[in-house]
Amino acid sequence: MTEPDKLIPRHATTRLRVALKDTRVVVLVGPRQSGKSTLAGKIATEIGMRYLSLDDHDTLANANEDPRGFFKDLNRAVIDEIQRQPNLILALKRNVDTDTRPGRFILTGSVDLFRTMVTPDSLAGRIEIIELLPFSQTEIENTSPTNFLEKAFASKFESYREVGYTEDIIERVIRGGYPEALRKPDIRRQRNWMKSYIKGLASRDVSNIGEINKIAEFEKLFDRLATNAGQIIMLDKIAKDIEVDKKTVDRWLTLLENMFLIRRVRPWFRNNLKQLIKKPKLHYIDSGVLASVLNVSKAKIESDRGVFGSVLETFVFSELYKIVDQNDEGVSIFHYRDLRQNEIDFILELDNKIVAIEVKARVGARPDDFKVMRQLKETVGSSFACGIVLNTGDRIQRFGDNLYAMPVSQLWS
Repeated sequence: MTEPDKLIPRHATTRLRVALKDTRVVVLVGPRQSGKSTLAGKIATEIGMRYLSLDDHDTLANANEDPRGFFKDLNRAVIDEIQRQPNLILALKRNVDTDTRPGRFILTGSVDLFRTMVTPDSLAGRIEIIELLPFSQTEIENTSPTNFLEKAFASKFESYREVGYTEDIIERVIRGGYPEALRKPDIRRQRNWMKSYIKGLASRDVSNIGEINKIAEFEKLFDRLATNAGQIIMLDKIAKDIEVDKKTVDRWLTLLENMFLIRRVRPWFRNNLKQLIKKPKLHYIDSGVLASVLNVSKAKIESDRGVFGSVLETFVFSELYKIVDQNDEGVSIFHYRDLRQNEIDFILELDNKIVAIEVKARVGARPDDFKVMRQLKETVGSSFACGIVLNTGDRIQRFGDNLYAMPVSQLWS
């Protein structure tokens, strides 16, 4: 594993450099502390761009006072934390319409402002948006992006191979991928940082960005969502528990999505299939955040393996989400559940082909773990590319045509 005090290369770097060659404005978006400023600053130094941060009081005041004048003498620049002054976008549009050279600006934002604050059409054709999330396991290992998707959709796994146990799987899961957390010397220090990070989001960013005046209720929501990670979202029940209305819960969930903290995973269905539940499931984007909110430690997991399930599932979602984001083929992530409570944790879909993925916190798989996958395979026929049960065991093992059990580590190995 890469030493925590070394600068870990990001897979998005290549995509960023390519985009700067033919696009006027490149936008790096992702949660706070995911490494956007570090990456943007590195590129700025390499190619001679100015670096301006709207977290700086004087720079922000200048942007607030005169958005058009802010760009007057800027040739090429990084503008960090653009969400602090979204009115700059209109002035930026005028600037890059006058000077259409590619690679003029890199913007970073801790909020997906192009979903919320800014009309996407305002910069249509002028921008490319790149998500920078907490580190993936391949980035932490300093290896090339995984080819897991290619192998899964082609069903190109070995019938049997011992690959060894991932001895530190619990630590990987509860640590997550935030760069600053990884720099801490031990799990306890990492957890302390994570708790401080979450508290800062609630006290500063959430109230500023979302204009939320019910901070206590919002914090209750964050805790409530943690206990429902990996489950169907029931807005009515959540609203009752935290004593706000259903519309408020939905609005707050959207805010958390725009801050890259959670995702609502849509249900997979086809029009010819009946009795499928069409409600989204909730997942945190980083398993370290979830573990911190739930107060899940390595000792607690080792004494009660049952508490590991939802955090491991979140970890797998996080890795899949990052793998899909790096893939240009248009893979989508869904979940599957029918009215008889048969479910599959994740369905990946590409060009009418699907890969079914189930996550088990125990060592190895059992034939019954594939029951729902076999039913789905029979129903969709040739659309079924592969079924996989990810677990904490030590071997890849075939359980039938296009059905495999394998360690979670195959997502990055």
